[in-house]
Amino acid sequence: MGSVDTNAKPPFSIVLVNYKTLDLTRICLDLLREPVRKAAIPVWVVDNGSADASVEYLRSLDWINLIERDAPAKEPGHIAHGKALDMALARVDTDYLLLMHTDTFVFDANVFAMMMDHCTKDRNVIAVGCTEQLNRGLPRTLWRFTSRLLKHHYRRLKQSLGLRSKEPKPYRETYLKSFCTLWNGRLMKQQGLHFQIDDRVPGYELQDRVIGLGYKVVFLSPGKIFKYLDHVQAGTVAAAGGYGLNHRRTKMYQDILKRFSATNS
Repeated sequence: MGSVDTNAKPPFSIVLVNYKTLDLTRICLDLLREPVRKAAIPVWVVDNGSADASVEYLRSLDWINLIERDAPAKEPGHIAHGKALDMALARVDTDYLLLMHTDTFVFDANVFAMMMDHCTKDRNVIAVGCTEQLNRGLPRTLWRFTSRLLKHHYRRLKQSLGLRSKEPKPYRETYLKSFCTLWNGRLMKQQGLHFQIDDRVPGYELQDRVIGLGYKVVFLSPGKIFKYLDHVQAGTVAAAGGYGLNHRRTKMYQDILKRFSATNS
């Protein structure tokens, strides 16, 4: 992502939501700082009522746009995240918004140009992203798909026989995950749409509605997008103490912090 005319309107803004993830947020923003400054890309960070050291850190940065939101204590996490995204949507004046999580680490800023290219080639494209939150590789992906498919049809069979069974879950991911997703905010505003529409994960109902309106969604493969970045699945939950100390995702979170500490030491 090379330098651009600073007088020209940036094509997109980057939007992140912070909630008690100081270490992850610092790594994420440290990796973004140089490329976004060179390209004059605005960065918006919404703090969701963290009331901790991460807020003080964000206040110290003069190159980001900080929004401090007073999130209700009992508000579900995904609802709080969606409302924070909508606060940023209301303020951003670029045509596109690139949503990122604070546990998304961009190593190659060319990912932004790659995603924007899908939109500039086809003005009917309203979103670009990936349905998987990590690159499992072909063997693990096939195993995951097969096991989900078998479980789905097994539960349907039990229901058809009148036996008690849990509701069959979808055996493949169909919704873009917001750890790195580009949305056409201009079209969203024209249609009166938001990220948090119902009680589901932010963006799920939005995706259903825009497809129903005839817009296109581009689905990038994990192998494609993870050439440019890394993502600690549920790292933000682990950072906020949402898992036990021995939970595998807590251990993944601790491992990534150790790796970056060793790199920067």
